Amino acid sequence: MIRTQGLDVRDLSFRYHVDEVLSDLSFQAGGGRVIGVLGANGAGKSTLFKLILGILPLQKGEILVNGTRLGDLSARRRAREMAYIPQSETGTFPFSVFEVVLMGTTVSFGLFSQPGKKERKKAEEALRLLKIESFRDRRYDQLSGGEQQLVLIARAVAQDAPILIMDEPSASLDYGNQIRVLEEIRELADQGYLVLFSTHNPQHVFLYADDVLLISGQTAFAYGPPHEVLSESLLSHVYRIPIRLEESARTGDVTVLPDFLKIRRDNKLGG
Repeated sequence: MIRTQGLDVRDLSFRYHVDEVLSDLSFQAGGGRVIGVLGANGAGKSTLFKLILGILPLQKGEILVNGTRLGDLSARRRAREMAYIPQSETGTFPFSVFEVVLMGTTVSFGLFSQPGKKERKKAEEALRLLKIESFRDRRYDQLSGGEQQLVLIARAVAQDAPILIMDEPSASLDYGNQIRVLEEIRELADQGYLVLFSTHNPQHVFLYADDVLLISGQTAFAYGPPHEVLSESLLSHVYRIPIRLEESARTGDVTVLPDFLKIRRDNKLGG
């Protein structure tokens, strides 16, 4: 079981030149939870991730990672605390799945060292955890998009960091692979990981997130359990179309739908 104190983001602000991207954004997230980061294009989701990972310098505010200020962590220590999973990763080198996952263990040894039994065991365990040991010897660049995403998650798990940050992990995947990836994300949180994932699909946060961080107007517009903080009016405001939420009387599951009657009525009125 992975144990983590989590993240504490305090009054974060950031601007590119004169354009403010984030303003006084704060939230706390503990281990064993899935946090869905939601927002329209340009809301600042990717910028937030880059600040948490230390890729962009802090301009205002503070970030604590597992109880330690981000600025006090070396690059190697940050890699021990947090792992980043991109949308996709393509390359020209014909690495096997096992070799790609093994790369995640490089933070545990020196510059001129080679992975040994301990690192290979970590890679094998990550493959088993993600249920992809059956194609450990296949070439990474010959896998489907969904399979590649699971391999990248396994590589992050092999890194042994308790916080996993995922940039739109279901982007460009077919529906089946979206669900497979999101199911694995849920299982990782159940193992104790703190998982932050960004998405453009509010349905994903209702299905898989413990909390949603909705970024709008450069700040945390809403933060908390999706069923409690997301409403039709709030989502309609953020995405600029009428949205309807339907809750199942039998299961309590929420379905997010565009309100076509309002959309078509408004289009007629506008025309």
